[in-house]
Amino acid sequence: MSRPALKQEIRLQGLGASPGIASGPAEFVGRAVEEPEHLQISEGEVESEKESLAAAFRATRSQILKLQKQIDSSSDESGIFDAHLLFLEDPTVTDEVIRLIQSEFKSAAWAYSTVIKRYIESLRKTADTYLRERAIDIEDVAQRVLKNLQWPDGKWQQLAITYEQPIVFAHDLSPSETVGLDRTHVRGFATETGSFTSHSAIMARSLNLPAVVALHTFPENCSPGDTVLIDGYHGLVILNPSPQTQQEYQKLAQQESRLSKELKSLTSAETRTADGRKLTLSANIEFQEELDDVFVQGAEGVGLFRTEFLYLEDAESRNEDRQTEIYSKVAKSTAPHGVIIRTVDIGGDKFCPELYGNPEPNPFLGWRGIRLSLDNRDEFKIQIRAILRASACGKVRAMFPFVSHMEEILQANQVVDECKNELRKKGIAFDEKIEVGAMIEIPSAALITEHMAKVVDFFSIGTNDLVQYTTAVDRVNDRVANLYRPMHPSVISLIETTVKAAHHHGIWCGICGEAASDLTMTPIWVGLEIDELSVGAAQLLKTRRAISRLDTAVCRELINQIHQTGRARDVEKICDQMARSAYPEMLL
Repeated sequence: MSRPALKQEIRLQGLGASPGIASGPAEFVGRAVEEPEHLQISEGEVESEKESLAAAFRATRSQILKLQKQIDSSSDESGIFDAHLLFLEDPTVTDEVIRLIQSEFKSAAWAYSTVIKRYIESLRKTADTYLRERAIDIEDVAQRVLKNLQWPDGKWQQLAITYEQPIVFAHDLSPSETVGLDRTHVRGFATETGSFTSHSAIMARSLNLPAVVALHTFPENCSPGDTVLIDGYHGLVILNPSPQTQQEYQKLAQQESRLSKELKSLTSAETRTADGRKLTLSANIEFQEELDDVFVQGAEGVGLFRTEFLYLEDAESRNEDRQTEIYSKVAKSTAPHGVIIRTVDIGGDKFCPELYGNPEPNPFLGWRGIRLSLDNRDEFKIQIRAILRASACGKVRAMFPFVSHMEEILQANQVVDECKNELRKKGIAFDEKIEVGAMIEIPSAALITEHMAKVVDFFSIGTNDLVQYTTAVDRVNDRVANLYRPMHPSVISLIETTVKAAHHHGIWCGICGEAASDLTMTPIWVGLEIDELSVGAAQLLKTRRAISRLDTAVCRELINQIHQTGRARDVEKICDQMARSAYPEMLL
């Protein structure tokens, strides 16, 4: 009797969202999207519909808290669910839903779905990549509410796992679904959509769960139960891996385990180049709950504290005292290194309804960052006063996002001076020498950094937007994703211009975008003599090891080589060669 023929090995290229190697049977899951009927109710049914809505909110809150406890045992990314709770309880949403129930006699499910759709559609149109990707968080919460409205007994499941320790395949995964995919249930996941900065990717990294996103489509001949190997380092999904492929990846997995153990010895080490030059290696965070994790990984402070999560709340909840409390806790926790607090950088959308009038005609070039803050001085001053007050509790720096003109920096500095005077008059303490910096993420700003350096204390380069606006490439648009090249010579040139201007005027310059943690770009940062790199917690120790293997003079020569080419491909090649020569074990 002949053996059944082995299925052919198929390799799918996506984006490595969470590093690691895993294999197991393929498990295909789908997330049902509830589409409520457009039902009219009678006046007598209004109160019962309102009670059903309240009950669904209570059930959803309970479920989110349960998920939060579940992830608490593994990491401090539980702060993502704080944002879910804030949105769930947002009175702006609740009030609008109740109005539709009471005034227009709509069912609770239809009213809630209608309001939520408007929020999600607004987010998906915004220029801010971070906010576009938060649409799935709101959808996650909304689906829970709608399911709890449809099945009040709670007897519903989001994902049905049938295989033991599978690799999960899905069109997309919400954060709460991702939490259910811990190592006790699955070994990894792959999705057709998504990006490196989506919350499902963030959750996967915090759970140490290998993940590949943006595969676009799954092959039709891939069946449930087929053996799958996932390579989160290179963004590869290998269907029906051959015995030779499995053997190769087994060696890589062993290498990965050894490296992880070695890197732990660097937790308390300084970040220095091979020739002894000191750099600051800090972390990017979104919620204060992430602090424990980043310091376990050896962070030297927080180089980017995003404050957008505050705008998930209503204006009353993000008052000056509450912001001061949050920033003060972070300031105390990051001592003696300190924290850079970025003033709010929400995009042109309805995410914070009270700040917007008409929808944005072109959100990619619209009302966001420092533009929005300067047009809402009262709101801006609340945040600045809170940052100043927190500076009395530890080393705090403030940073303005999306600066494109010199006038914006001058106006923002004026607001800071006004807030300082207001606090002095009230006898409220703050750091009189607080450092104030600008985020360089727009080419027009990079090209005038010689002037801007005279009026700020530091620069922090946001590579995500700098690449996007320099190359005119939307990095979440699949059709042009191959053109999104952080190592484009023009991008490197703008970064070099910024660093030189900073050093010429005696201020420091850091990088807080995703490129800061790209180990193939570390030779560029050393060669340009960047002062600070702010990365995700998972990349801290790897970045420290990489820096320790690089000599500044040698990396300067690499910069000279970059000047000789106009092709991103050439820059990528010479950087990869140097990185692989200096720390090959880091580039699995």
